[in-house]
Amino acid sequence: MTAATTPISPRRYLIDLTASALLLGVAVVGFWPTFASSSYLPAAVGAVILGLGIAAVSAWRRWGILIIAGLTIAAYFVFGGALALPFTTIAGFIPTVDTLQRLAVGTITSWKQLLTTVAPVAVSDGHLLVPFLLLLTASVLTGSLALRLKHAGWALIPAGAAVMFGIALGVPSPAAPLVQGAVFALVSVGWLSLRQIWAPQNAAVSVGEVDPTRAAHMRWRRIGAGAAVLVVATGAGVATSAVAEPAAPRHVFRDTIIPPFNIREYPSPLQSHRKIVRDHLEDTLFTVKGLPEGSRVRLAAMDDFNGQVYNVSDAGTGSSGAFTPLRGNMSVDAEGARATLQLEIGEYEDVWIPIAGQVNELDFTGGRAEELRRATYYNEASATAISTVPLTEGDTYTIETTLPAERKDEDLAEAEFGEISMPKQSNVPEELTTLAAETTEDAETPIEKVAALETFLAEGGFFSHGLEGEVISRAGHTSERISTLIGGDQMIGDDEQYAVAMALLARELDIPARVVMGFYPDEEDAASATFAASGDDLHAWVEVNFAGHGWVAFDPTPPEDKVPNDQNTKPRADPKPQVLQPPPPPQEPVDLPPTLPDDREAEEDDFNLAGLIGTILAIGGISLGIIALLASPFIVIGAWKAARRRARRAAERTADRISGGWDELTDRAVDYGARITPGATRAEEAGQVVEALTVPAVTVLAQRADAEVFGPTEPTPEQVDAFWAEVDGIVGGLSRDAGFFTRLKARLSLRSLLKDSSLAERFQGLKDAATARVRREPGTIDKNSSPTSESESA
Repeated sequence: MTAATTPISPRRYLIDLTASALLLGVAVVGFWPTFASSSYLPAAVGAVILGLGIAAVSAWRRWGILIIAGLTIAAYFVFGGALALPFTTIAGFIPTVDTLQRLAVGTITSWKQLLTTVAPVAVSDGHLLVPFLLLLTASVLTGSLALRLKHAGWALIPAGAAVMFGIALGVPSPAAPLVQGAVFALVSVGWLSLRQIWAPQNAAVSVGEVDPTRAAHMRWRRIGAGAAVLVVATGAGVATSAVAEPAAPRHVFRDTIIPPFNIREYPSPLQSHRKIVRDHLEDTLFTVKGLPEGSRVRLAAMDDFNGQVYNVSDAGTGSSGAFTPLRGNMSVDAEGARATLQLEIGEYEDVWIPIAGQVNELDFTGGRAEELRRATYYNEASATAISTVPLTEGDTYTIETTLPAERKDEDLAEAEFGEISMPKQSNVPEELTTLAAETTEDAETPIEKVAALETFLAEGGFFSHGLEGEVISRAGHTSERISTLIGGDQMIGDDEQYAVAMALLARELDIPARVVMGFYPDEEDAASATFAASGDDLHAWVEVNFAGHGWVAFDPTPPEDKVPNDQNTKPRADPKPQVLQPPPPPQEPVDLPPTLPDDREAEEDDFNLAGLIGTILAIGGISLGIIALLASPFIVIGAWKAARRRARRAAERTADRISGGWDELTDRAVDYGARITPGATRAEEAGQVVEALTVPAVTVLAQRADAEVFGPTEPTPEQVDAFWAEVDGIVGGLSRDAGFFTRLKARLSLRSLLKDSSLAERFQGLKDAATARVRREPGTIDKNSSPTSESESA
């Protein structure tokens, strides 16, 4: 790469900086899903403006890499507080000790904190440091390469790296991949084309010199043709991507550091149905304000049966297992009436969060608001929310939700079942297939089939929780329990058994059905402004999906007042034949609470993961510190030489600038091995340089320096610039002709810095003495070490 030495025109500044800003804007957009709001834009956009500003000023002033690095570090610490850590500053922009400390430590720890935090992340936790630091560095590099190099394509590397890091540090859900890719491609191709068209060296004869009007016409014609090609190519690429885009989610760093949420780690809420009814029959579990009449509060939807339990699944496109972190503007396609609900937790302690309808926003309040927000996941397909941190008494939250319209059987008369992929059931009692077919044999429409199953259970069974004073009714919903319910003399059970039985019967007929557990008030309490949910209000029902209507609720459980007179009731008039079932597998006691994930084990895993990451980062930080310590002498040498060059270049008198240019040339020659006699004239110095390095142009330059320094008038600024340009050209030739290690040795050499000091003379004297000794020793060694000579002398 060769840096551009000609002055940069204002048009070039405008084009390069605009293109760089647009390319970096693609990276800025990529961080949107990580923060799920525009709260990060001031830090991201501010970093781009600062970085491009540093690049532009440095290119204008022709500052070197050390000054650019210093300005970048200064901008990070000066503006980082206001843009990335405003909550640590005074008045929102004055840095404090805490601000500076966080900025310094954040260069190492902010990446880990971002990746180990469940998205969307909060600005108040300092996560803005990542986009601010990344985009500040990328914009400085992009702008500097664009303005300083003849080949602007090099600037695409840091800009593209910023886009890729934004993706890797983000979330699996992309922001706008088609738009981002199209903008990056269009800007890149258009920018490079303009640079190529307006480059004067690309034409042997300039058309503009012959016919300026024709030149302008040809130029804009080429630009128009190129723009048309880009538009067509972009349209084709977008159309192709829409068809060929893979359905699988992309993988990011966060998936490795924080594994995706696994719903299988949590037991089915339906297992705790009887326990909640028994232990909290009259206790207030939670209260809801604003619940419309006829609405229901749901805990979870379950669609996967394995013979032992009906659980939330994580397989299938219609699965209820697709949980994602909380964000704003959820369930955007939900249809129905909007409502605002306020909930306060009482004696309810579980991970399943009581909600209603299709939630648009869920905002926690109170002391644990931030902790719960980070731990909560929501499933739009099943309208179910779960928190990895169990709810406790005093937790409060507000829900903005869309409640579905109540649908009657008449509304579904012509509706077909929805085409929903459901998990495959296993270990279903064999008699259910025959029973489902017999129950629905007279039904002609989908709604009639579902209504027949609902009526069969609701009107043919009896209700009992099996509590003290009630008819015996075992808890659970295993295959054995459902087989006993269906094949016994009388069907006796509660919501848990009847909802599971109807769902299994429906699935035997390929009806998309699932079990839902939740709360709703009795008819006499339905109109109350506040619903105080207790164990007596806990229910389970079935939802069936109809095309164009979504999931519709059905209640197969008999009324609670429909109980048998005693346990010796008459058998059913038409009992269904039973198929001998295998002996039931051993079960856990039904009264035990559901086993939640072992907090200690989870904490241990988290600790191990955090410890591993912390160890890696600590080792990396120590390594970087050691490298910086070892490299500090070389940085000081480079800064020293750069400071001497600037002082010579900016001398007050132009004649001194010419002398400084010559001194700069001889210094570099000394670094490359030339020996300059102290006090020699420029002509003598030129001869010594030519003898050591074979650079004939130095002789002519020495004569020119003498003529301009000792001339009758002061050299003009143009003569100074031309002289320094020749000096830079000769020094650049020395660098190109030398090998890598020779260049490195010259850059780190102290000879030019110490050549006029007494210390340098002492070093040179010692070197000359050592050289003379080496020249004398070979003959002596040969004479004394020759056996032949010794024997002849004897």
